[in-house]
Amino acid sequence: MTEPTDAPRAPITYAAAGVDTEAGDRAVELMKEAVRATHTSGVVGGVGGFAGLVDVSALKDYRRPLLATSTDGVGTKVAIAQAMDVHHTIGHDLVGMVVDDIVVVGARPLLMTDYIATGKVVPERVADIVRGIAEACAVVGTPLLGGETAEHPGLLGEHEYDVAGAATGVVEADAVLGAGRVRAGDVVVAMAASGLHSNGYSLVRRVVDVAGWALDRHVPELGRTLGEELLEPTRLYTPACLDLVDDPAIDVHAFSHVTGGGLAANLARVLPRGLVADVDRASWVVPPIFDLVRTLGQVPWEDLQGTLNLGVGMVAVVDPAGVDATLAAVTARGVDAWVLGTVSTDDGAPGPDASAIRGTKGVDGGAVRLTGAYRTA
Repeated sequence: MTEPTDAPRAPITYAAAGVDTEAGDRAVELMKEAVRATHTSGVVGGVGGFAGLVDVSALKDYRRPLLATSTDGVGTKVAIAQAMDVHHTIGHDLVGMVVDDIVVVGARPLLMTDYIATGKVVPERVADIVRGIAEACAVVGTPLLGGETAEHPGLLGEHEYDVAGAATGVVEADAVLGAGRVRAGDVVVAMAASGLHSNGYSLVRRVVDVAGWALDRHVPELGRTLGEELLEPTRLYTPACLDLVDDPAIDVHAFSHVTGGGLAANLARVLPRGLVADVDRASWVVPPIFDLVRTLGQVPWEDLQGTLNLGVGMVAVVDPAGVDATLAAVTARGVDAWVLGTVSTDDGAPGPDASAIRGTKGVDGGAVRLTGAYRTA
């Protein structure tokens, strides 16, 4: 054990160790109005408590309420936000990754919490991140009930941070959506993505880095800079999905949030064994950013479709009688929608290009066959 020295030295404080509690307090002051704006009438108490409280008396009216929960982050997309010093959009990505997973089972979100870890608390930067989260929570009608900002000097760089979130929702037990409801003859409806969303950025960043493209480079086919395109916030689908659930003219059987793994892998998770969804690649035009990544990095289509959403952010599997109503309801929310394909009995055939996807993400479920060729602008 090293003996302490008798040499005079300055006292070591928490601030000298790299943690500025006053900066944390300033960040809370800057963000609290945005957080408070998400609070519904069911929220009990204000900002700053040890725990957030929400009144769930309404659950007494449920016959058998089930709580749904999800947690996620934004991944390496935060590296783009940090490089561009733009932090007010990343919160939309976080809410999209978390709350839109809850609505997949038909649940209505009750609350969300967030966690930000950073090497140094810069109050304005932290407030921008939280304001983005709060704005997105307001869009999906979910109170931002609590959060934490942690300063980790020595673990993260001064300008580095990561974000994570968790949300809880509720659904009636006999209204849970998923593979158990899907049947042959159902129609698969796509909801357009706003861009890359928040998955596959390790691939995208690698492509950009090898190509030597700067984030401030203007890209004509995108109509803006590369960085602006890469920071496009994740589209929020909860309002549109709940519209479909509430519409008596529509019988929704399942939703699939197209995140890591791409369209086929995520759609297969909500199909039962014995059924297959045939998805027509030619039913939509792949947005320019995806084709740019493909051509710039010479990325094979197979790898691209297994990593990125390629323009489809959410999928609804519905009874055929409600297809027109589904398309109209989603479009009314300002989201493009179209028919992707149909569900049928799985004959075990791999499809014309041997692209059948089965048994994804640990789910022993149905299959997805991708047919046709992708169309690009």
